[in-house]
Amino acid sequence: MELKPLKLGVIGLSEGNGHPYSWSAIVNGDFSMGHMKDCGFPVIPAYLDANRETLGVDYAEVTHIWTQDRAVSEHVAAAAGIPTIVEKMEDMIGSVDAVLLARDDPENHVAMAKPFVDAGVPIFIDKPLAFSRDDLEWFATKIGEGKFIMSSSALRYSPGVQANRERIPELGALQLAVAVGPKDLRKYAVHYLEGMLALLDDPVVAAVKHVSGASGKDVLHLEFDNGMLGVIGVFKNIAGGELNIYGAGGTLSVMHGGAYTSFRNHLVEAIHCFRTGKSRLPFEKTWNVIATLCAARESLENGGARIEVGSYSG
Repeated sequence: MELKPLKLGVIGLSEGNGHPYSWSAIVNGDFSMGHMKDCGFPVIPAYLDANRETLGVDYAEVTHIWTQDRAVSEHVAAAAGIPTIVEKMEDMIGSVDAVLLARDDPENHVAMAKPFVDAGVPIFIDKPLAFSRDDLEWFATKIGEGKFIMSSSALRYSPGVQANRERIPELGALQLAVAVGPKDLRKYAVHYLEGMLALLDDPVVAAVKHVSGASGKDVLHLEFDNGMLGVIGVFKNIAGGELNIYGAGGTLSVMHGGAYTSFRNHLVEAIHCFRTGKSRLPFEKTWNVIATLCAARESLENGGARIEVGSYSG
């Protein structure tokens, strides 16, 4: 029997985040260059145009869009071929099979996810899932009740992570992992942290300290349950980034690869999980990432105190 396409709703748009445009076009398999070039994110039409032959996700379509501004919703819809614009995000309920919450302002995630979670609509939430202890615990409670909530950084599914996992045993006993990248702690540290953890089969973070007092230069010191140490550097004015793993028997430098492939892999996985009704990413792994991020914020707010990640309930 032929599968029916999943109908997906997209929620946007947060400042500095073009995911409603890019995710919708990747899923729907086409886009209007005339509209997309005016989306405000030049990299998006560039990578979509360069990868036209792999656009589209089988048996899925973004059919509904909501943003806080009707004009923005109309522009996203025209750019990515979305047929239905809703006046309130809750209007999607009953018309879509699942929702992509394509905003990276974590302080709004609980309020925006709640109507769909309460209605039993599966939801995939852009990174980071949460940036506070209370919000993380709300999501953990709902997942414990059997609600379908999934979230991760696209770097969990990057070409670099996928290609290099098999090389980790060659390094011997792991000693140190270092990840560095641009932008900020609140929205982007999750990328470098989750890329690192995914590569290493998600070791448990025991404690974290924010060790830099310089504005725009966030440095996190991680202690892992297995004895390994980690360093995450997030710098506002840095070009590029890196992920390096150091073991007793060797070292490994990883380049994640292009954004398009990571995003597409990410969406294919989310849609697979929507269809099966079960996330293949255990929430314990997401909790490990987000609790570490929240603990890093708590450390920063407490003068660089060492925060035990296990103090967060999971």
